[in-house]
Amino acid sequence: MLIATWPFGKIATDLALAKLAAGGSRLDAIETGIREIERQSCDGSVGLGGKPNAAGYAQLDACIVDGPGRRSGSVAGLEGIVHPISAARALLEHGKHAMLVGEGARWFALDHGIASVPIDELSAKKQAWRARDRSQGPQTSGHDTVTVLLRAADGHLAGGCSTSGAGGKLPGRVGDSPIFGGGLFVDDEVGAAGATGIGENVMRYAATCLIVERMRSGMTPQQACEDVVHHIARQDPRGYQLDVCFIAVDKQGRVGAAASNSVFPFAVTTATGSRVLEVQPVTPR
Repeated sequence: MLIATWPFGKIATDLALAKLAAGGSRLDAIETGIREIERQSCDGSVGLGGKPNAAGYAQLDACIVDGPGRRSGSVAGLEGIVHPISAARALLEHGKHAMLVGEGARWFALDHGIASVPIDELSAKKQAWRARDRSQGPQTSGHDTVTVLLRAADGHLAGGCSTSGAGGKLPGRVGDSPIFGGGLFVDDEVGAAGATGIGENVMRYAATCLIVERMRSGMTPQQACEDVVHHIARQDPRGYQLDVCFIAVDKQGRVGAAASNSVFPFAVTTATGSRVLEVQPVTPR
C-alpha cells in the first residue's frame, strides 16, 4: 500500500511500486518515486526547479525514514543538489547524524556522489539580498510537498518527503518536511503519517506524530488525520484556515487523508491498481 500527497504523487507511487516489484527495498521504492518528482519539479514546488526563496534561489528540504529501527536521514536548506531525497538517504545509511543543514548538508551530499549543479551564481544573489530593503519580509507564492508513505507486503513501513518550501521564504527558512514528527513520522509498530501545506502550521504541533499516536490509541488513519486537524484548529488563532493536509497509513494497510480548508487530492497505489482520490475539507466542530 502506497499513499502520496497531490495528483503528481501518483507518479511517485507508481514508480515505487514498480521498484518493489523488481525486487527493490522499501527505501529504494521511496527514493525512486520521490527522485522522479524532484527531476520533474512537479507543480514547481519540488527539486531545483521548485519555488525560489526571497533572494531568488532554491533551498531544498527532504527526509526519509525506514520503520524498522527508525532509521532516519534529513537535509534542510540544501543548495545545488539535484536529488535531496538521495542526500537524505545517504545520511541515513552512511552518516552518524540524523539531520544536516545548509553548507554541511551540501558537502555531505557531494562527498557521497549525489548529483549537483554549480552554485557560483548564488553568492551574488545572496549579497544582493543582504543589501536589499528586507523590511517587508518574505513574499510567499505557493507551496507544495511530495510525501510518500509505504506499507510493504511484509507489514514494515517507510516514508519520505521532499520540497523546495514556501515560495519567497526567507533564506534559511526550514519548513516541516525535514522535521521528524512534523512533515513525516514513521512508527513501525503502528503506522506512518505525512503532511503538506504551510509547514509552520504543521511542525508547531508535531502533527504527524500526533496522527500516529492517535492510530496507536485505536483510531483509523482517516479518523486520526481528521482529529488532528480539529486538534490544531481548536488551539490555533487561524482556526481552520491553516492550509494543511495530512495522509496516513497504518500497520494493517488502511489509509486516510484530511485537509483543513481546501479540497485535497492524493494518490493511492496497490498491486491491484493506482488512482487519485480527494477529500473535502473537514467540517468544523
